[in-house]
Amino acid sequence: MSAAVPAVKPPGRSARSERRTEALAGYALIAIPIALFMILNLGAIVFALFISFWNWTLGGGGVEVVGVANYQAILNDRIFHKAVYNTITYALVVVPLEMALGLSLAVVVNSKIRGQTFFRSAFYFPAIASSAAITVLFIFIMSPFGLFNGVREAIGLNPIFEALGFNETFNWLGNQRTAWGSIMILNVWTTSGTFMLFYLASLQTINTEVYEAAALDGASAWQTFRRITFPLLRPGHYFVATVAVIGALQVFDQSYIVGGSNGNPNYSTMSIVLYLYNAVFIQSRYGYAAAVGIILFLLIFGATLLQRRFFGSAPSW
Repeated sequence: MSAAVPAVKPPGRSARSERRTEALAGYALIAIPIALFMILNLGAIVFALFISFWNWTLGGGGVEVVGVANYQAILNDRIFHKAVYNTITYALVVVPLEMALGLSLAVVVNSKIRGQTFFRSAFYFPAIASSAAITVLFIFIMSPFGLFNGVREAIGLNPIFEALGFNETFNWLGNQRTAWGSIMILNVWTTSGTFMLFYLASLQTINTEVYEAAALDGASAWQTFRRITFPLLRPGHYFVATVAVIGALQVFDQSYIVGGSNGNPNYSTMSIVLYLYNAVFIQSRYGYAAAVGIILFLLIFGATLLQRRFFGSAPSW
């Protein structure tokens, strides 16, 4: 009598079943966050787009359909033009400086130096401190009789500043020529620590064998950075640039604290988000404010696509 031959399961079926079970478990875990994202983020954008075509009130909802009138009013408003100019100028100046300073600090703290942990913490500290508190302190430093004017007088730099049109009690944040530039300098200092950490994480993913091979070939420190480190950091450049541009286009708190809701002096500190704040909380024009938000969203989305096109391709060097 022959022994019974056990049934053989089709190969691969159990593996496919396990993969399907793992996939379903993964989808179940992310279902709630994805649902919240769809409702709170994408839903908010769709709702803002909807009410931007209405004369909308907070209590009564839509009063009347105005079509594209809100957008026409925005695009014809010279204050909005000033806000766009200020915001784009801010992004074009601050983002490259933040990236350059953040990368420089990351290279320094990534090297084998004494007190490495201390320097990392010191460079990052301004990023975790209260933005409002730092801005208020900065107002006192840059005031007519503040620390900055006192220091430049003490070290004998007043003749140079006066030749440039800045007297010994110049109000750096109260003058339309220098208010926005002063805010730019403040933000470069406070946010470069965050980008230092992003770059530091990217630097630590580079294989050290690449540097050892470069050293054997006699490459200098600058050649190593230019030919190896900088190209290999392209994913980090893309991430840092995207985060920096989004943050720059949404600048608000320093603008509001320094210049108030009107972006004083003479709208020199008016940003797009501050303009939106005025439309909502000062003028109660909710449909109008929604239209401003949609324009800002398109501006940020377009800037992100441009950066993706620039950084997304393979390095050419």
